[in-house]
Amino acid sequence: MKWQRGGRSANLEDRRGSRMGGRGMKLGAGGTVIGIIVLLVFGQDYLGVMSGGGSIPGLQAGAGGPASGGAPAGPDADAELVDFVSFVLDDIQGTWTTIFRSQGKQYEEAKLVLFTDAVASACGSQSSATGPFYCPGDHKAYIDLGFYRELRDRFGAPGDFAQAYVLAHEIGHHVQNITGISERAQRLAQNDPAHRNEYSIRQELQADCYAGIWAHATSRRDVLEEGDIEEGLAAAAAIGDDRLQKQATGRVHPESWTHGSSAQRVRWFKRGFDKGEMDACDTFGAREL
Repeated sequence: MKWQRGGRSANLEDRRGSRMGGRGMKLGAGGTVIGIIVLLVFGQDYLGVMSGGGSIPGLQAGAGGPASGGAPAGPDADAELVDFVSFVLDDIQGTWTTIFRSQGKQYEEAKLVLFTDAVASACGSQSSATGPFYCPGDHKAYIDLGFYRELRDRFGAPGDFAQAYVLAHEIGHHVQNITGISERAQRLAQNDPAHRNEYSIRQELQADCYAGIWAHATSRRDVLEEGDIEEGLAAAAAIGDDRLQKQATGRVHPESWTHGSSAQRVRWFKRGFDKGEMDACDTFGAREL
């Protein structure tokens, strides 16, 4: 992916090296992948967490904020990655600003919080085991950069565009939030709890499609390099519920899915990339996913 190092985004909040108040957990990189698999295998209540109504077991919801802030002291081994994430964040949100403007609307920018091990959010205290997430309560996306190493080393999805896809997916949740889709999904889940996971899947696949819309925009601005889209598709496939469950237990349990299969995630990312329009991402109206 073609990108340039520059000033840090005004929407980037660096809490790496901060200390969680309350009962914050410290998890290494291995804890991240184990936590993600546990959430998928045992059916984590995704909609509840993302609406601010739940938190990951073992963490104290509503714990105090970080005792100290800022990037780690001394040389920052992830400095280039932070600059890349900063560039991608601004590029994604610039794309959505243009899309909203074309519809006569104003886009409200999200914040991105970088953290290490655990973080306090308006959705409760979360650990890195949650994986990257978006909290509608504070309009912020959260990521422990260690997830990108897991994506490359454990999930087999290397490349800078694979990393960009993850961030574009989380900002896709922000778009859902400010357009009322997240509230609609939560209401559907509350009124029809038997299909709660299905609504979660539809919401996740739409965020994948929105990530594809951003990828479409980058292709028109000569930002993409050869192999970038393949990296994005590989990342979408790597974190499909079926693939993660099979890696963890050797079995697949569709009834516990919350994000969709690898094939579904690839399909909707590709649909957004091919069409480049929000109307193409109506997962809630689609009969087949």
